[in-house]
Amino acid sequence: MTGLTLEEWQVLVLSLKVSGVAMAAALPVAFALAWVLARWRFPGKVLLDAMVHLPLVLPPVVTGWLLLIAFGTNGPLGRFLADWLGLTFIFRWTGAALAAAVMALPLMVRAMRLSIEAVDRRLESAARSLGAGRWRTFMTVTLPLAMPGVLAGLVLGLARSIGEFGATITFASNIPGETQTLPLAIYSALQIPGSEWQVTRLAVLSILVSVTALVASEWLARRSQHGRSGPGSAHHAL
Repeated sequence: MTGLTLEEWQVLVLSLKVSGVAMAAALPVAFALAWVLARWRFPGKVLLDAMVHLPLVLPPVVTGWLLLIAFGTNGPLGRFLADWLGLTFIFRWTGAALAAAVMALPLMVRAMRLSIEAVDRRLESAARSLGAGRWRTFMTVTLPLAMPGVLAGLVLGLARSIGEFGATITFASNIPGETQTLPLAIYSALQIPGSEWQVTRLAVLSILVSVTALVASEWLARRSQHGRSGPGSAHHAL
């Protein structure tokens, strides 16, 4: 595979930009939802859980259509964000990032929720009994123990956002240089007769990006786990 063309660089940079913004926006929402589902008991919890995981079972085109209704030019959320914050999503890369975040959110929530539920509550109680407040207990005990799940959720979300197609093309369209990420660029190339080499280059580029993300996340997860199990880690946490 020779050096990337200008168009391929634009697609790659835009894909990384969309995925990065999507993960930055989805991370706090995913962790908050995972915490609520793991630790709280309230009426309607089953309904909230179902709503969070709905993008997993809905066709991506339907998810994109719902985003179009809610965040479109005449949608209630879209009009509000445009009038008050100047944010627009239709035919913009921000729309591609929003679609990617929504599609990645269920996978992130699930991984983080399982990790939070696996935290030994007795360690938190021990930290509290030694004088640590709620915030210090969370930062020094709960979050470090749940960090592998948080990183796993980020990896799953990043992989899902890089490969997102259906919701993006429905909600943000397929505009070169604005919303055309790697999957959309591959789709466009497939429509052109004799473009097999271009499709191959873009597919290999997509695979390389995904593998790099997975390797980096595995490295981060191992470092996090090593840090938690290192000498004196329990003592410092408490």
